[in-house]
Amino acid sequence: VQRVVESGGGSVQSGGTLVLSCTTSGITYVNYDMAWFRQIPGKELEGVAHIDTNLKTTYLDSVSGRFTVSRDNAKDPLYLLMKSVKSEDKAMYYCAARLSGDRHYGTFNLAGYNCWGQGTQVTVSS
Repeated sequence: VQRVVESGGGSVQSGGTLVLSCTTSGITYVNYDMAWFRQIPGKELEGVAHIDTNLKTTYLDSVSGRFTVSRDNAKDPLYLLMKSVKSEDKAMYYCAARLSGDRHYGTFNLAGYNCWGQGTQVTVSS
């Protein structure tokens, strides 16, 4: 069974730092591009950070320079380092995986991702 599980969410002060992790099972990790998505209540799911099997990264403009996605292809977990966290970063964060052969869908196209976690909540306090 393919599975990804997020952890590390919680409450962080505005301007603070938080690290999210994502562990996988049932997939050959090195063959999968990985991404972080988030959903703010009342809004659509949006792509936050993506890292492919060649370690190329892509970020949502509003988090670029503040968030860093990283992975070691030899083993998981996948990480999302969140620095200078803002109130607008408050959301449920999801880890997702897709086969590297499905890149034609586009970096943050939901249709390309076939394995999703249950999410981890990030809350930002002032």
